[in-house]
Amino acid sequence: MPRNAAFSKDVYDVVIVGGGHNGLVAASYLARAGRSVLLLERLDKTGGAAVSTRAFSGVDARLSRYSYLVSLLPEKIVNDLGLRFQVRKRSIASYTPAVRAGRHTGLLVGGGEDRTRAAFRDFTGSDAEYAAWREFYGTTERVAQRVFPTLTQPLPTRDELRARIGDDEAWRTLFEEPLGVAVEDRFKDDVVRGVVLTDGLIGTFADAHDPGLAQNICFLYHVIGGGTGDWDVPVGGMGALTGELARVAREAGTEIATGHEVVRIEPDENLTLVTYDNGSGEATVGARKVLVNASPEALAAMLGDTVAEPAEGAQLKVNMLLRRLPRLKDTSVDPREAFAGTFHIAEGYGQLATAFREAAGGRLPSAPPSEIYCHSLTDPTILGPELTERGYQTLTMFGLHTPARLFVEDNDAAREALTKAALAELDSVLDEPIADCLALDEDGRPCIEAKTPIDLENDLRLPGGNIFHRSLAFPYATEETGRWGVETAYPSVLLCGAGAVRGGGVSGIPGHNAAMAVLGE
Repeated sequence: MPRNAAFSKDVYDVVIVGGGHNGLVAASYLARAGRSVLLLERLDKTGGAAVSTRAFSGVDARLSRYSYLVSLLPEKIVNDLGLRFQVRKRSIASYTPAVRAGRHTGLLVGGGEDRTRAAFRDFTGSDAEYAAWREFYGTTERVAQRVFPTLTQPLPTRDELRARIGDDEAWRTLFEEPLGVAVEDRFKDDVVRGVVLTDGLIGTFADAHDPGLAQNICFLYHVIGGGTGDWDVPVGGMGALTGELARVAREAGTEIATGHEVVRIEPDENLTLVTYDNGSGEATVGARKVLVNASPEALAAMLGDTVAEPAEGAQLKVNMLLRRLPRLKDTSVDPREAFAGTFHIAEGYGQLATAFREAAGGRLPSAPPSEIYCHSLTDPTILGPELTERGYQTLTMFGLHTPARLFVEDNDAAREALTKAALAELDSVLDEPIADCLALDEDGRPCIEAKTPIDLENDLRLPGGNIFHRSLAFPYATEETGRWGVETAYPSVLLCGAGAVRGGGVSGIPGHNAAMAVLGE
Protein backbone atom coordinates (compact mmCIF):
# COMPACT_ATOMS: atom_id res chain seq x y z
CA MET A 1 0.00 0.00 0.00
CA PRO A 2 1.49 3.41 -0.95
CA ARG A 3 2.45 5.71 1.88
CA ASN A 4 -0.28 8.19 2.93
CA ALA A 5 1.53 11.48 3.40
CA ALA A 6 -1.41 13.00 5.29
CA PHE A 7 -0.74 10.95 8.41
CA SER A 8 2.23 9.67 10.36
CA LYS A 9 1.67 6.02 9.47
CA ASP A 10 0.58 3.80 6.60
CA VAL A 11 -1.02 1.32 9.01
CA TYR A 12 -2.53 1.97 12.43
CA ASP A 13 -3.45 -0.43 15.15
CA VAL A 14 -6.91 1.14 15.14
CA VAL A 15 -8.76 3.49 12.79
CA ILE A 16 -11.91 5.01 14.28
CA VAL A 17 -14.63 6.19 11.92
CA GLY A 18 -16.54 9.11 13.45
CA GLY A 19 -15.56 11.62 16.12
CA GLY A 20 -18.68 11.67 18.28
CA HIS A 21 -18.31 11.17 22.00
CA ASN A 22 -18.19 7.37 21.73
CA GLY A 23 -15.43 7.46 19.12
CA LEU A 24 -13.45 9.82 21.33
CA VAL A 25 -13.91 7.55 24.35
CA ALA A 26 -12.65 4.55 22.38
CA ALA A 27 -9.72 6.53 21.04
CA SER A 28 -8.75 7.71 24.51
CA TYR A 29 -8.74 4.22 26.01
CA LEU A 30 -6.83 2.69 23.13
CA ALA A 31 -4.22 5.43 22.77
CA ARG A 32 -3.62 5.43 26.52
CA ALA A 33 -3.03 1.67 26.24
CA GLY A 34 -0.27 2.29 23.71
CA ARG A 35 -2.13 1.58 20.49
CA SER A 36 -1.59 3.76 17.44
CA VAL A 37 -4.97 5.39 16.72
CA LEU A 38 -6.27 7.48 13.84
CA LEU A 39 -9.74 9.04 14.12
CA LEU A 40 -11.46 10.24 10.95
CA GLU A 41 -14.43 12.62 11.25
CA ARG A 42 -16.64 13.74 8.35
CA LEU A 43 -17.59 17.12 9.84
CA ASP A 44 -15.25 20.02 10.49
CA LYS A 45 -15.21 19.36 14.25
CA THR A 46 -15.56 16.45 16.62
CA GLY A 47 -18.45 15.92 19.01
CA GLY A 48 -21.20 14.53 16.78
CA ALA A 49 -24.60 15.08 18.42
CA ALA A 50 -23.02 16.02 21.76
CA VAL A 51 -21.96 19.57 20.91
CA SER A 52 -22.55 23.10 22.11
CA THR A 53 -23.40 25.68 19.46
CA ARG A 54 -24.09 29.39 19.21
CA ALA A 55 -27.26 28.64 17.31
CA PHE A 56 -28.50 32.23 17.00
CA SER A 57 -26.59 34.89 15.09
CA GLY A 58 -24.76 37.40 17.29
CA VAL A 59 -26.08 35.94 20.56
CA ASP A 60 -23.67 34.69 23.23
CA ALA A 61 -25.57 31.54 24.18
CA ARG A 62 -23.94 28.12 23.77
CA LEU A 63 -26.82 25.65 23.50
CA SER A 64 -26.50 21.88 23.69
CA ARG A 65 -28.01 21.69 20.25
CA TYR A 66 -28.96 18.03 19.87
CA SER A 67 -28.37 15.94 23.01
CA TYR A 68 -28.64 17.86 26.24
CA LEU A 69 -28.78 15.78 29.46
CA VAL A 70 -26.49 13.15 30.97
CA SER A 71 -27.59 10.01 32.79
CA LEU A 72 -25.84 6.98 31.33
CA LEU A 73 -22.21 8.22 31.42
CA PRO A 74 -20.49 5.96 33.99
CA GLU A 75 -18.29 7.56 36.59
CA LYS A 76 -15.85 4.78 35.70
CA ILE A 77 -15.20 6.35 32.28
CA VAL A 78 -14.79 9.82 33.76
CA ASN A 79 -12.29 8.50 36.30
CA ASP A 80 -10.45 6.12 33.95
CA LEU A 81 -9.78 8.89 31.45
CA GLY A 82 -9.21 11.67 34.00
CA LEU A 83 -11.89 13.86 32.47
CA ARG A 84 -12.30 17.35 33.87
CA PHE A 85 -16.05 17.30 33.47
CA GLN A 86 -18.95 17.81 35.88
CA VAL A 87 -22.71 17.51 35.94
CA ARG A 88 -25.20 19.20 38.25
CA LYS A 89 -28.34 17.76 39.74
CA ARG A 90 -31.63 19.41 38.87
CA SER A 91 -33.50 20.71 41.90
CA ILE A 92 -36.85 19.59 40.48
CA ALA A 93 -37.54 16.31 38.67
CA SER A 94 -40.65 17.36 36.75
CA TYR A 95 -43.68 19.61 36.55
CA THR A 96 -46.84 18.70 34.64
CA PRO A 97 -49.52 21.38 34.19
CA ALA A 98 -53.17 20.34 34.07
CA VAL A 99 -56.69 21.63 34.46
CA ARG A 100 -58.70 20.14 37.33
CA ALA A 101 -62.26 21.21 38.13
CA GLY A 102 -61.85 24.18 35.80
CA ARG A 103 -58.71 25.36 37.63
CA HIS A 104 -55.16 25.51 36.29
CA THR A 105 -52.94 23.44 38.52
CA GLY A 106 -50.06 20.99 38.12
CA LEU A 107 -47.99 18.18 39.62
CA LEU A 108 -44.53 19.19 40.84
CA VAL A 109 -42.18 16.28 41.59
CA GLY A 110 -39.07 17.21 43.56
CA GLY A 111 -37.92 19.40 46.40
CA GLY A 112 -37.80 16.55 48.89
CA GLU A 113 -40.06 13.66 49.84
CA ASP A 114 -42.43 15.63 52.06
CA ARG A 115 -43.01 18.26 49.40
CA THR A 116 -43.55 15.68 46.67
CA ARG A 117 -45.99 13.68 48.79
CA ALA A 118 -47.98 16.84 49.51
CA ALA A 119 -47.96 17.74 45.80
CA PHE A 120 -49.38 14.33 44.88
CA ARG A 121 -52.05 14.64 47.57
CA ASP A 122 -53.09 18.10 46.40
CA PHE A 123 -53.13 17.01 42.75
CA THR A 124 -54.85 13.61 43.04
CA GLY A 125 -56.85 14.03 46.24
CA SER A 126 -55.24 11.16 48.15
CA ASP A 127 -51.92 9.57 49.14
CA ALA A 128 -52.51 6.45 47.04
CA GLU A 129 -50.80 7.64 43.84
CA TYR A 130 -47.72 8.78 45.72
CA ALA A 131 -47.49 5.44 47.52
CA ALA A 132 -47.70 3.67 44.16
CA TRP A 133 -45.11 6.08 42.73
CA ARG A 134 -42.68 5.39 45.58
CA GLU A 135 -43.11 1.65 45.27
CA PHE A 136 -42.71 1.60 41.49
CA TYR A 137 -39.62 3.80 41.40
CA GLY A 138 -38.17 1.99 44.38
CA THR A 139 -38.30 -1.11 42.18
CA THR A 140 -36.68 0.62 39.21
CA GLU A 141 -33.92 1.98 41.44
CA ARG A 142 -33.11 -1.49 42.75
CA VAL A 143 -33.00 -2.76 39.17
CA ALA A 144 -30.78 0.18 38.21
CA GLN A 145 -28.29 -0.57 40.97
CA ARG A 146 -27.92 -4.12 39.68
CA VAL A 147 -28.01 -3.49 35.92
CA PHE A 148 -26.02 -0.30 35.45
CA PRO A 149 -22.63 -1.74 36.50
CA THR A 150 -23.01 -4.49 33.87
CA LEU A 151 -23.07 -1.98 31.01
CA THR A 152 -19.27 -1.70 31.04
CA GLN A 153 -18.74 -5.44 31.44
CA PRO A 154 -19.03 -8.28 28.91
CA LEU A 155 -22.68 -8.90 28.05
CA PRO A 156 -24.46 -11.14 30.54
CA THR A 157 -26.86 -13.75 29.25
CA ARG A 158 -30.56 -13.20 29.76
CA ASP A 159 -30.59 -15.70 32.61
CA GLU A 160 -27.52 -14.15 34.22
CA LEU A 161 -29.07 -10.68 34.15
CA ARG A 162 -32.35 -11.99 35.55
CA ALA A 163 -30.49 -13.72 38.37
CA ARG A 164 -28.51 -10.56 39.07
CA ILE A 165 -31.73 -8.55 39.39
CA GLY A 166 -33.15 -11.21 41.67
CA ASP A 167 -36.73 -9.99 41.55
CA ASP A 168 -39.17 -11.97 39.42
CA GLU A 169 -41.91 -9.33 39.58
CA ALA A 170 -39.52 -6.57 38.51
CA TRP A 171 -38.24 -8.76 35.70
CA ARG A 172 -41.75 -9.46 34.44
CA THR A 173 -42.70 -5.78 34.70
CA LEU A 174 -39.73 -4.40 32.81
CA PHE A 175 -38.56 -7.26 30.56
CA GLU A 176 -41.61 -9.35 29.69
CA GLU A 177 -44.92 -7.45 29.86
CA PRO A 178 -45.69 -4.29 27.89
CA LEU A 179 -45.02 -1.21 30.00
CA GLY A 180 -48.66 -0.19 29.71
CA VAL A 181 -49.66 -3.14 31.89
CA ALA A 182 -47.54 -1.91 34.80
CA VAL A 183 -48.62 1.70 34.34
CA GLU A 184 -52.33 0.87 34.31
CA ASP A 185 -52.11 -1.65 37.15
CA ARG A 186 -50.20 0.64 39.48
CA PHE A 187 -51.53 4.13 38.76
CA LYS A 188 -55.05 5.52 38.40
CA ASP A 189 -54.46 9.18 37.55
CA ASP A 190 -54.17 9.91 33.82
CA VAL A 191 -51.48 12.57 34.29
CA VAL A 192 -49.39 10.40 36.60
CA ARG A 193 -49.66 7.51 34.14
CA GLY A 194 -48.47 9.78 31.34
CA VAL A 195 -45.48 11.07 33.29
CA VAL A 196 -44.35 7.48 33.89
CA LEU A 197 -44.87 6.39 30.29
CA THR A 198 -42.93 9.24 28.71
CA ASP A 199 -39.57 7.70 29.66
CA GLY A 200 -40.47 4.81 27.38
CA LEU A 201 -41.16 7.08 24.41
CA ILE A 202 -38.07 9.28 24.11
CA GLY A 203 -37.14 8.96 20.44
CA THR A 204 -39.17 5.74 20.36
CA PHE A 205 -42.38 5.45 18.36
CA ALA A 206 -44.41 2.85 20.21
CA ASP A 207 -47.72 2.32 21.96
CA ALA A 208 -47.79 1.58 25.69
CA HIS A 209 -48.91 -1.96 24.86
CA ASP A 210 -46.57 -2.62 21.92
CA PRO A 211 -45.90 -6.39 22.08
CA GLY A 212 -42.40 -5.83 20.71
CA LEU A 213 -41.52 -4.03 24.00
CA ALA A 214 -39.65 -1.16 22.34
CA GLN A 215 -41.19 1.11 24.99
CA ASN A 216 -39.90 -1.16 27.78
CA ILE A 217 -36.35 -1.11 26.45
CA CYS A 218 -36.38 2.67 26.10
CA PHE A 219 -37.84 3.00 29.61
CA LEU A 220 -35.17 0.73 31.08
CA TYR A 221 -32.32 2.83 29.71
CA HIS A 222 -34.01 5.97 31.01
CA VAL A 223 -34.30 4.75 34.60
CA ILE A 224 -30.99 2.93 35.21
CA GLY A 225 -28.43 5.70 34.60
CA GLY A 226 -25.83 5.91 37.34
CA GLY A 227 -27.80 3.38 39.35
CA THR A 228 -30.34 6.10 40.18
CA GLY A 229 -32.01 7.10 36.92
CA ASP A 230 -31.15 10.76 37.48
CA TRP A 231 -30.79 12.97 34.40
CA ASP A 232 -28.21 15.66 35.07
CA VAL A 233 -27.12 18.89 33.44
CA PRO A 234 -23.61 18.96 31.89
CA VAL A 235 -21.75 22.00 33.20
CA GLY A 236 -20.74 24.10 30.22
CA GLY A 237 -23.07 22.19 27.93
CA MET A 238 -22.49 19.00 25.96
CA GLY A 239 -19.58 20.60 24.16
CA ALA A 240 -17.71 20.69 27.46
CA LEU A 241 -17.76 16.89 27.54
CA THR A 242 -16.73 16.27 23.96
CA GLY A 243 -14.14 19.04 24.05
CA GLU A 244 -12.59 17.38 27.08
CA LEU A 245 -12.71 13.96 25.42
CA ALA A 246 -10.95 15.36 22.35
CA ARG A 247 -8.25 16.86 24.59
CA VAL A 248 -7.67 13.57 26.38
CA ALA A 249 -7.61 11.61 23.12
CA ARG A 250 -5.06 13.95 21.54
CA GLU A 251 -2.85 14.04 24.63
CA ALA A 252 -2.83 10.24 24.65
CA GLY A 253 -1.51 10.27 21.08
CA THR A 254 -4.62 9.94 18.91
CA GLU A 255 -4.33 11.56 15.50
CA ILE A 256 -7.65 13.31 14.78
CA ALA A 257 -8.52 14.41 11.26
CA THR A 258 -11.73 16.36 10.69
CA GLY A 259 -13.20 16.94 7.25
CA HIS A 260 -12.33 13.34 6.34
CA GLU A 261 -15.34 11.27 5.28
CA VAL A 262 -14.86 7.51 5.20
CA VAL A 263 -16.43 6.16 2.03
CA ARG A 264 -15.29 2.54 1.98
CA ILE A 265 -14.10 -0.17 4.36
CA GLU A 266 -12.53 -3.37 2.97
CA PRO A 267 -12.25 -5.87 5.82
CA ASP A 268 -9.46 -8.41 6.05
CA GLU A 269 -8.29 -10.38 9.05
CA ASN A 270 -4.71 -9.16 8.56
CA LEU A 271 -5.12 -5.62 7.25
CA THR A 272 -8.37 -3.71 6.72
CA LEU A 273 -8.31 -0.84 4.24
CA VAL A 274 -10.16 2.38 5.05
CA THR A 275 -10.75 4.78 2.16
CA TYR A 276 -11.70 8.36 2.91
CA ASP A 277 -12.39 11.60 1.03
CA ASN A 278 -10.85 14.76 2.46
CA GLY A 279 -12.36 17.08 -0.12
CA SER A 280 -9.35 16.83 -2.41
CA GLY A 281 -9.93 13.26 -3.47
CA GLU A 282 -9.81 9.78 -2.06
CA ALA A 283 -6.97 8.15 -0.15
CA THR A 284 -6.52 4.95 1.82
CA VAL A 285 -5.03 3.98 5.17
CA GLY A 286 -4.62 0.54 6.71
CA ALA A 287 -5.78 -0.71 10.11
CA ARG A 288 -5.60 -3.88 12.13
CA LYS A 289 -8.95 -2.96 13.69
CA VAL A 290 -11.62 -0.50 12.56
CA LEU A 291 -14.07 0.91 15.09
CA VAL A 292 -17.14 2.56 13.60
CA ASN A 293 -18.87 5.35 15.50
CA ALA A 294 -21.58 5.61 12.86
CA SER A 295 -24.90 3.84 12.46
CA PRO A 296 -25.09 0.20 11.35
CA GLU A 297 -26.85 1.55 8.27
CA ALA A 298 -23.89 3.81 7.46
CA LEU A 299 -21.47 0.97 8.16
CA ALA A 300 -23.36 -1.27 5.72
CA ALA A 301 -22.95 1.39 3.02
CA MET A 302 -19.20 1.60 3.70
CA LEU A 303 -18.92 -2.18 3.45
CA GLY A 304 -21.15 -2.44 0.40
CA ASP A 305 -23.58 -4.61 2.35
CA THR A 306 -27.37 -4.62 2.40
CA VAL A 307 -29.07 -2.72 5.21
CA ALA A 308 -30.85 -5.28 7.36
CA GLU A 309 -32.93 -2.91 9.45
CA PRO A 310 -33.77 0.59 8.15
CA ALA A 311 -34.07 2.93 11.12
CA GLU A 312 -36.63 5.62 11.91
CA GLY A 313 -36.47 8.36 14.51
CA ALA A 314 -39.51 9.93 16.14
CA GLN A 315 -38.84 13.29 17.76
CA LEU A 316 -39.04 17.02 17.20
CA LYS A 317 -36.24 19.07 18.78
CA VAL A 318 -36.85 22.79 19.36
CA ASN A 319 -34.21 25.13 20.82
CA MET A 320 -35.17 28.55 22.16
CA LEU A 321 -33.55 31.50 23.87
CA LEU A 322 -35.85 33.64 26.01
CA ARG A 323 -35.58 37.15 27.37
CA ARG A 324 -37.38 35.84 30.44
CA LEU A 325 -39.24 32.77 31.56
CA PRO A 326 -42.98 32.94 30.79
CA ARG A 327 -45.66 33.32 33.45
CA LEU A 328 -47.80 30.25 34.13
CA LYS A 329 -51.56 29.98 34.46
CA ASP A 330 -50.89 27.85 37.52
CA THR A 331 -49.90 30.66 39.87
CA SER A 332 -49.07 28.26 42.71
CA VAL A 333 -45.70 27.37 41.19
CA ASP A 334 -42.67 29.53 40.44
CA PRO A 335 -41.68 29.28 36.74
CA ARG A 336 -38.07 28.94 37.86
CA GLU A 337 -39.02 25.68 39.55
CA ALA A 338 -41.50 24.49 36.93
CA PHE A 339 -38.94 24.77 34.12
CA ALA A 340 -35.94 23.57 36.16
CA GLY A 341 -36.91 19.92 35.73
CA THR A 342 -38.82 18.24 32.91
CA PHE A 343 -41.89 20.31 32.00
CA HIS A 344 -44.48 17.95 30.46
CA ILE A 345 -46.85 19.26 27.80
CA ALA A 346 -49.86 17.26 26.50
CA GLU A 347 -48.38 14.10 27.98
CA GLY A 348 -51.35 12.67 29.82
CA TYR A 349 -51.74 8.95 29.25
CA GLY A 350 -54.77 9.40 27.03
CA GLN A 351 -53.12 12.24 25.11
CA LEU A 352 -50.08 10.06 24.40
CA ALA A 353 -52.30 7.28 23.10
CA THR A 354 -54.19 9.70 20.84
CA ALA A 355 -50.96 11.19 19.47
CA PHE A 356 -49.63 7.71 18.72
CA ARG A 357 -52.79 6.70 16.86
CA GLU A 358 -52.76 9.89 14.80
CA ALA A 359 -49.10 9.52 13.85
CA ALA A 360 -49.51 5.80 13.11
CA GLY A 361 -52.33 6.82 10.78
CA GLY A 362 -50.03 9.19 8.89
CA ARG A 363 -51.11 12.47 10.53
CA LEU A 364 -49.18 14.95 12.63
CA PRO A 365 -50.46 14.78 16.23
CA SER A 366 -53.19 17.37 16.75
CA ALA A 367 -51.96 18.01 20.31
CA PRO A 368 -48.24 17.19 20.07
CA PRO A 369 -46.85 15.76 23.32
CA SER A 370 -43.53 17.24 24.35
CA GLU A 371 -41.28 17.94 27.28
CA ILE A 372 -39.23 21.01 28.02
CA TYR A 373 -36.33 21.89 30.24
CA CYS A 374 -34.22 24.94 30.97
CA HIS A 375 -30.47 24.22 31.04
CA SER A 376 -29.52 27.73 32.13
CA LEU A 377 -31.46 27.56 35.40
CA THR A 378 -29.11 24.82 36.61
CA ASP A 379 -26.00 25.90 34.70
CA PRO A 380 -25.94 29.60 33.73
CA THR A 381 -22.37 29.29 32.39
CA ILE A 382 -23.72 28.54 28.90
CA LEU A 383 -24.89 32.16 28.69
CA GLY A 384 -22.65 35.19 28.35
CA PRO A 385 -22.43 37.49 31.41
CA GLU A 386 -24.64 40.16 29.82
CA LEU A 387 -27.41 37.69 29.01
CA THR A 388 -27.25 36.23 32.52
CA GLU A 389 -27.48 39.68 34.08
CA ARG A 390 -30.53 40.51 31.93
CA GLY A 391 -32.35 37.32 32.99
CA TYR A 392 -32.17 35.42 29.70
CA GLN A 393 -32.87 31.67 29.77
CA THR A 394 -32.71 28.75 27.35
CA LEU A 395 -35.55 26.33 26.66
CA THR A 396 -35.27 22.98 24.94
CA MET A 397 -38.41 21.21 23.73
CA PHE A 398 -38.37 17.51 22.82
CA GLY A 399 -41.47 16.30 20.98
CA LEU A 400 -42.72 12.71 21.04
CA HIS A 401 -44.62 10.56 18.52
CA THR A 402 -43.33 12.36 15.45
CA PRO A 403 -41.87 9.58 13.25
CA ALA A 404 -39.73 10.45 10.25
CA ARG A 405 -42.39 9.15 7.84
CA LEU A 406 -44.52 12.21 8.60
CA PHE A 407 -41.83 14.55 7.21
CA VAL A 408 -40.70 12.75 4.08
CA GLU A 409 -43.15 14.36 1.66
CA ASP A 410 -42.57 17.99 2.70
CA ASN A 411 -40.16 18.38 5.61
CA ASP A 412 -40.33 22.19 5.73
CA ALA A 413 -44.11 22.36 5.80
CA ALA A 414 -44.43 19.55 8.36
CA ARG A 415 -41.76 21.12 10.57
CA GLU A 416 -43.55 24.47 10.54
CA ALA A 417 -46.96 22.93 11.24
CA LEU A 418 -45.75 20.68 14.04
CA THR A 419 -43.69 23.42 15.72
CA LYS A 420 -46.67 25.76 15.60
CA ALA A 421 -48.95 23.10 17.12
CA ALA A 422 -46.41 22.19 19.83
CA LEU A 423 -45.96 25.84 20.84
CA ALA A 424 -49.75 26.26 20.93
CA GLU A 425 -49.94 23.40 23.45
CA LEU A 426 -47.29 25.16 25.53
CA ASP A 427 -49.17 28.47 25.25
CA SER A 428 -52.30 26.79 26.59
CA VAL A 429 -50.69 26.52 30.04
CA LEU A 430 -48.92 29.88 29.96
CA ASP A 431 -50.28 33.23 31.02
CA GLU A 432 -48.55 34.88 28.05
CA PRO A 433 -47.56 33.59 24.61
CA ILE A 434 -44.11 32.05 24.46
CA ALA A 435 -43.48 34.19 21.34
CA ASP A 436 -43.59 37.30 23.54
CA CYS A 437 -40.69 35.93 25.60
CA LEU A 438 -38.37 34.92 22.75
CA ALA A 439 -35.10 36.78 22.42
CA LEU A 440 -34.08 38.23 19.05
CA ASP A 441 -30.82 37.61 17.21
CA GLU A 442 -28.66 40.38 15.77
CA ASP A 443 -30.86 40.46 12.66
CA GLY A 444 -34.08 40.83 14.65
CA ARG A 445 -35.24 37.24 14.16
CA PRO A 446 -36.76 35.23 17.02
CA CYS A 447 -34.27 32.88 18.65
CA ILE A 448 -35.96 29.58 17.90
CA GLU A 449 -34.94 26.61 15.75
CA ALA A 450 -36.62 23.26 15.16
CA LYS A 451 -35.13 19.97 14.01
CA THR A 452 -37.20 17.10 12.63
CA PRO A 453 -35.93 13.52 12.14
CA ILE A 454 -35.17 14.43 8.53
CA ASP A 455 -33.11 17.41 9.69
CA LEU A 456 -31.16 15.19 12.07
CA GLU A 457 -30.48 12.76 9.25
CA ASN A 458 -29.22 15.60 7.08
CA ASP A 459 -27.16 17.24 9.83
CA LEU A 460 -25.69 14.20 11.55
CA ARG A 461 -26.34 11.21 9.26
CA LEU A 462 -28.64 9.69 11.87
CA PRO A 463 -30.63 7.16 9.81
CA GLY A 464 -34.22 8.35 9.66
CA GLY A 465 -33.26 10.80 12.41
CA ASN A 466 -32.98 7.90 14.87
CA ILE A 467 -31.08 9.19 17.91
CA PHE A 468 -30.24 5.59 18.85
CA HIS A 469 -29.00 4.69 15.31
CA ARG A 470 -31.36 1.68 15.30
CA SER A 471 -33.86 -0.04 17.59
CA LEU A 472 -32.57 -0.34 21.15
CA ALA A 473 -31.99 -3.82 22.58
CA PHE A 474 -32.19 -5.21 26.09
CA PRO A 475 -28.72 -5.24 27.72
CA TYR A 476 -28.13 -8.97 27.54
CA ALA A 477 -26.59 -11.36 25.03
CA THR A 478 -28.52 -13.08 22.27
CA GLU A 479 -27.47 -15.40 19.44
CA GLU A 480 -26.67 -12.33 17.32
CA THR A 481 -24.46 -10.51 19.83
CA GLY A 482 -20.81 -11.00 20.59
CA ARG A 483 -19.09 -10.88 23.95
CA TRP A 484 -19.21 -7.09 24.23
CA GLY A 485 -22.19 -6.28 22.01
CA VAL A 486 -19.97 -4.36 19.56
CA GLU A 487 -19.00 -7.16 17.22
CA THR A 488 -20.01 -7.33 13.54
CA ALA A 489 -19.89 -10.08 10.90
CA TYR A 490 -16.30 -8.98 10.22
CA PRO A 491 -13.76 -9.76 13.00
CA SER A 492 -11.67 -6.69 12.19
CA VAL A 493 -14.64 -4.27 12.29
CA LEU A 494 -16.43 -3.28 15.50
CA LEU A 495 -19.25 -0.85 16.26
CA CYS A 496 -18.37 1.76 18.87
CA GLY A 497 -21.43 4.00 18.55
CA ALA A 498 -25.06 4.09 19.60
CA GLY A 499 -25.93 1.19 17.30
CA ALA A 500 -24.02 -1.24 19.51
CA VAL A 501 -25.89 -3.25 22.13
CA ARG A 502 -26.13 -0.95 25.19
CA GLY A 503 -25.78 2.07 22.92
CA GLY A 504 -27.90 5.21 22.84
CA GLY A 505 -27.73 8.36 24.91
CA VAL A 506 -24.60 10.25 25.90
CA SER A 507 -22.86 7.43 27.71
CA GLY A 508 -19.49 6.56 26.22
CA ILE A 509 -20.40 2.93 26.97
CA PRO A 510 -20.14 1.62 23.37
CA GLY A 511 -16.80 3.39 22.99
CA HIS A 512 -15.53 1.85 26.22
CA ASN A 513 -16.79 -1.60 25.28
CA ALA A 514 -15.30 -1.55 21.78
CA ALA A 515 -11.95 -0.52 23.27
CA MET A 516 -12.16 -3.35 25.80
CA ALA A 517 -12.95 -5.80 22.99
CA VAL A 518 -9.78 -4.71 21.18
CA LEU A 519 -7.57 -4.71 24.27
CA GLY A 520 -8.96 -8.06 25.39
CA GLU A 521 -7.55 -9.70 22.28
